[in-house]
Amino acid sequence: MMKYAVAIFLCCVAGCSETSVQEQPKPWFENEAEERGFTFVYESGFNGTPQYPEIFGGGSALLDVEGDGDLDIYVVQGGSIHDPTQTTFTNQLFINDGNGYFTNASKGSGAEDNGFGMGAATGDYDGDGDLDIYVTNVGRNTLLRNNNDGTFTDVTVEAKIGNERWGSSSVFFDMDKDGDLDLYVANYIDWNEGLERECKSPSGILDYCHPDAYGAPSKDVLYRNNGDGTFIDVSEESGIHAVWGNGLGVTVGDVNDDGLLDVFVANDEMNNQLWMNQGDGTFIDDAIVSGVAVDANGEPKAGMGTDFADVDNDGNIDLLVVNLVGQSDSMFMNQGGWFEDGTPGSGLSAISRPYTRFGTGFRDLNNDGILDVYMANGRVLIAQTSETDDYYAEDNVLIQGVGDGKFKEVTPKGGVSKPLIHTSRGAAYGDVNNDGGIDIVVVNRDGLAYLLVNQNVGKGNFAILKVLDRNGAPAQDATMQFNLGGKRIRREVRTSGGYVSAHDATLHIGMGKEQAVSDVEITWSDGSKRAIPDISVGEILTIRQSK
Repeated sequence: MMKYAVAIFLCCVAGCSETSVQEQPKPWFENEAEERGFTFVYESGFNGTPQYPEIFGGGSALLDVEGDGDLDIYVVQGGSIHDPTQTTFTNQLFINDGNGYFTNASKGSGAEDNGFGMGAATGDYDGDGDLDIYVTNVGRNTLLRNNNDGTFTDVTVEAKIGNERWGSSSVFFDMDKDGDLDLYVANYIDWNEGLERECKSPSGILDYCHPDAYGAPSKDVLYRNNGDGTFIDVSEESGIHAVWGNGLGVTVGDVNDDGLLDVFVANDEMNNQLWMNQGDGTFIDDAIVSGVAVDANGEPKAGMGTDFADVDNDGNIDLLVVNLVGQSDSMFMNQGGWFEDGTPGSGLSAISRPYTRFGTGFRDLNNDGILDVYMANGRVLIAQTSETDDYYAEDNVLIQGVGDGKFKEVTPKGGVSKPLIHTSRGAAYGDVNNDGGIDIVVVNRDGLAYLLVNQNVGKGNFAILKVLDRNGAPAQDATMQFNLGGKRIRREVRTSGGYVSAHDATLHIGMGKEQAVSDVEITWSDGSKRAIPDISVGEILTIRQSK
């Protein structure tokens, strides 16, 4: 009490405002990577002469590798684009001890892919109940089959799923409702070292180029699962080669609620694509008609990370696309199969413009029942000034959802007590210490990765729901609808979305001060449904699809 009185007196003498004596906002997260044993640096391989892929990696995946109920961390590694034979830099696997502390278990795990890595996707492609990993590289991609004992086997050749282009984000999903997971791979540009250009910053320093300098937008790839551990490339017959672009982010969802999963691709400085599933193995790009190809001014942006979620609780999934410094995010609001650009009214425009945003995604990070957004930022062109010796580094941004599709920035910056300023790329969501708060893994170019541990500042109530398919794996693209505080809320079971990263599919249901959610209904991607009893605070439920 005395300290508070002294502070008031000093402020009166100095003429300071009332807010100066108010308690400062508490951080939502603390970076506990090193103390928890998660030490990883994504090596870009920069040696003084820029090579374009060096500025785009990398990503990570949060998944339960050995089926013990906690989340492990898989991170992709870069290395040297100049020396494709390098084997020093490999992807890394960190195993959780059950309390959110990690041991590097990469050696001998079979997960040590040594391509120049971009990102990772997870899904149970072979129907054995555990999550496998698909790694995107500059060059041949890699499919790692989970052996359910902490090890993996490279089955790329047998599965016929290599893709030799520059893969960026990818996603497993059941495109034809046959019960197995197919795979969409976004490719960035058709690049090789011989095509590299010399570009310079305004001050004359060698820098990375604009994608238009290469004039080589790439075609994406769609693989259909044959159900026997192999895939077939159906890119041509499916129609996705009718249009191509500089693909960076991918997300999947049923845009028009016809029971079929659609694919959105965020393209860098080209029209985005919205591949509407026709139900017969073909897709049509409906981005222009649907209103998500460009912004409200008719201009394509530098689309990077992206995610679907129902942010205004109207039952339709809305779409976020994050972009380059100087460009606002695009918050497209679903009006029932077509979209309006709701960015100006969302509050995101002013928050996002100062940064180049990559990793992102919707999650309820303070358990208040409203979706929030984290943005992992880092430039692709040299900044004229910088707070660090990395001229691409930027603060990351934490954005709180306040309801009805509106957002505000959280302070302190990035939701952390001490500034974290690096060139951040992929961000993966999941509760690594099983305390009910969603944590975030952030991969940084040439800097230590973050493990942002949720402090649950608002102490919001929560429940946890694990929705599984018939094989016991996370039920990709299932949806959950429930009533909370007088609102009907929709959440998606999904490992995809964001940028080059894979998330835990567990549903963390923030309740705020409510004690339960009611009228709960689960819909699996094949259309089967199940109603379950009310879920109370603190419950941890596992719901498996009926066989």
